[in-house]
This record gives sequence, C-alpha cells and structure tokens, in this order.
Amino acid sequence: MTLLIIGLVLFLGGHSLAIVAPALRDRLADKLGPIGWRAAYGLVAIVGLVLLSKGYAEARLAPTVIWVPPVWTRHLVAVLMLPVFVFFVAAYFPGKIAEKLKHPMLVSVKLWALAHLLANGMLADIILFGGFLVWAVADRISLKRRKQRELLTLPKNPANDFMAVAIGLAIYFAFIIKLHVWLIGVAPMSV
Repeated sequence: MTLLIIGLVLFLGGHSLAIVAPALRDRLADKLGPIGWRAAYGLVAIVGLVLLSKGYAEARLAPTVIWVPPVWTRHLVAVLMLPVFVFFVAAYFPGKIAEKLKHPMLVSVKLWALAHLLANGMLADIILFGGFLVWAVADRISLKRRKQRELLTLPKNPANDFMAVAIGLAIYFAFIIKLHVWLIGVAPMSV
C-alpha cells in the first residue's frame, strides 16, 4: 500500500502544482524552460504512475475488503466507461464535445474514477480511484479561479468530434477486448 500512496502523491502531486502553488509552478517552468519543465514534469508523472501501478498490483494480492459490490455494478461500469475515452480524446480534438464539457479530460477522469469506485470495494480501490476523483474535482474547482494552460491540440474543427468519438470508442473496445487484462490483469467483462 505504501508504493500506491507514494505513487499517487508523486503523480497527483505533480499534477496539482498549478492548483496549490501556481507561483512555484511558474517559477520552475521559467527556470527549466519549456522543454526542461516538460521533461521534469513528465519524469515525475511516469515515476508516480509506475509506483502507483506497482503498489496497486501488490495491494490486490492481499486485499483489504471494505465492501463487496453487487455484480450488476460491473455492467454499469461498462456503460459509464463508454464516454470516458471519447471525452479524454476530445480534449485534444477540440470541437462541440470539448466546448460543451469545457474540461473534457477532467470530466473523463471523474467519470472513470466514479465508475470504478462503484464496482470495486477494496481499500486500495478507494485510495486509487477516490484519490483521482478528489483530484479531478479539486482541479475543476481551481480552474474557476485560474487560467487553464494551453494544451497541444489540433485546430478546432467540426470533424474533430467525429474523430474523438471514433478514436475514443476504438480505445474503449481495445480495453474491453485486450488492454485492460494486459495492463491491469482484470478482464472487465468476465462477469
């Protein structure tokens, strides 16, 4: 569980710098330059992701069960996850979806975390998915009082919505068929 927590602190901590210490984030970005900042930020995120993944995998070997979700919640997750990848991709393919959601990546993370909290009842699940949900809500609230930084995206185009849906659904089905088992070790449609 320690690795999971350290990984979450690194991954979400790095992603929270603009929320809790925007002046520090700006000073670091200025000092390191755009490439240096992205490299340092990316390295912290990758190390955090590796640690939280390893910690989550270890925690699943000796689970602390808080509740046993009903089987139907797994099917609910399959439905709730349908728009998750579409919304995530829409952040990089600006169109009507991104315009309507304002922050499609954060909507994606919140929906992903909530769906997984509904279907998983181990302590590690609550820490992992609850941590991401709390972070996404805090980040969305903070964006009401701070300017969002530019994302590297395609130019706005009506065809981008089609691309976001097509790519997002392709990723969704790839996760259902193979990627979730390969990356997480759990078959999402096994029940």
